[in-house]
Amino acid sequence: MNTHPSGGPMPRHTLLSLALLAAIAAPAQAAEPLTVEDLAERLRLLEQRLGTATPAETGADPVAALDQRLRILERQLEIQQEEAAVRATTAPVVAVGDKGLSVKTPKGDYEIRLRGLVQADHRAFLGNESPAFNDGFLFRRIRPTLEGNLGPLIAFRLTPELAGDSATLVDAYVDVKFDPRYTLRVGKLKGPVGLERLQSGGATALIERGFPTELAPNRDLGVQLQGELARGTVTYAAGVFNGAPDGRDAPTTDPDGELEFAGRLFFEPWKNEANALSGLGFGLAGSVGDKDGGGNSFLPRYRTPGQNVFFNYRAAVLADGRHTRISPQAWFYRNAFGLQAEAIRSEQEVSIGGVRSDLAHDAWQLTTSWVLTGEDAGYRGVVKPNRPFTGGGEGWGAFELVARYGELDVDDDAFGLYADPNLSASRSRAWGLGLNWYLTSNLKLVLNHTRAGFDGGATGGRDREDESTVFSRLQLAF
Repeated sequence: MNTHPSGGPMPRHTLLSLALLAAIAAPAQAAEPLTVEDLAERLRLLEQRLGTATPAETGADPVAALDQRLRILERQLEIQQEEAAVRATTAPVVAVGDKGLSVKTPKGDYEIRLRGLVQADHRAFLGNESPAFNDGFLFRRIRPTLEGNLGPLIAFRLTPELAGDSATLVDAYVDVKFDPRYTLRVGKLKGPVGLERLQSGGATALIERGFPTELAPNRDLGVQLQGELARGTVTYAAGVFNGAPDGRDAPTTDPDGELEFAGRLFFEPWKNEANALSGLGFGLAGSVGDKDGGGNSFLPRYRTPGQNVFFNYRAAVLADGRHTRISPQAWFYRNAFGLQAEAIRSEQEVSIGGVRSDLAHDAWQLTTSWVLTGEDAGYRGVVKPNRPFTGGGEGWGAFELVARYGELDVDDDAFGLYADPNLSASRSRAWGLGLNWYLTSNLKLVLNHTRAGFDGGATGGRDREDESTVFSRLQLAF
């Protein structure tokens, strides 16, 4: 039986304490039994590691002193564990990955995310000497994005555009998330009309968007109610906005005091079912409002896939009355195959010199895609390659072939009085082919060839010269 130096039995807690100290301090295989002095020395070393002062010797019972010192260490370890537990429930969680940088509370209800999109392009126009067709390099987009959640009710997004000669604000809105079925979005945002317009600038099939986007509003200022119904098979958006011209952003302030109402209803009836129609979606979008004024804040210009203007109104023309848009739209994604279809009609009352007309312009397009490497096609492109590019031959990323055909038809009544037929074409037809190489989820290389033909648009009623382009892009997204 173990005895105390005084001759009596050691207290049980002392034996447990010394056993714990021996287990902590002793090597895996002791050469000989530990003495009280050995334990005292190892306890002193542990106290140094934990930053605890070693009490001065008092001449008291050495075993009792060791027991007291061990109790102090045990309490200090308990305090450290309690502090670590508190930190685990309050310290922010920082994560860096292919989706950017995020800082959030342990529960995830408060979160700030930093994301970004950088697109460096080269544009080459083939067989055209016109000064309107300029070859060269440019930054198409440089967009850092700050977004996040402020509790379960509030979300926000801020995205400036740093490409170009001056910085602008692309997105700036706040979401009040009452419920997945109804969320209120307020600020500067994309209007709900265009299907391709609603895609991220880094996810479109080809480098530049097609003709229907030229007739849809871009970003506008206003308030929008949106949500998902029926287990996500029905999505809707309905809003009130200042009103943007076709293909343009709305001005930062409402120039005429008139409002525009816009909405979209989209169905994916088989979204939650594992069958051949699970990737089918279709819907209808539109807008209506009045516009009263002239210039870029009220009237559009229509561009080719090479971003050259082929139709413009005369400078004296005014938007003078009702402006409506209607857009049927659909997509179908099945495994590696993707199809996107969209049409739009934009009808605007205009006037010049006291003469008024109601002009209607139409556009449509079909876009197909095929992922060669087996990943799923989708509205957001190839989200993540199955075998990212490694440089050592083990992975080459994902390859996607895309093709598009579309037309934009300007109302014939626009020519002569409202537009100069020697400068503006009445119709453009364009096709495009592309190869998208997704090296990783963050890096994408793109090569496009497009060709556009025109009806009219040149002096003497002749057809404008065809536009033929080769565009390439390096895209970094996180």
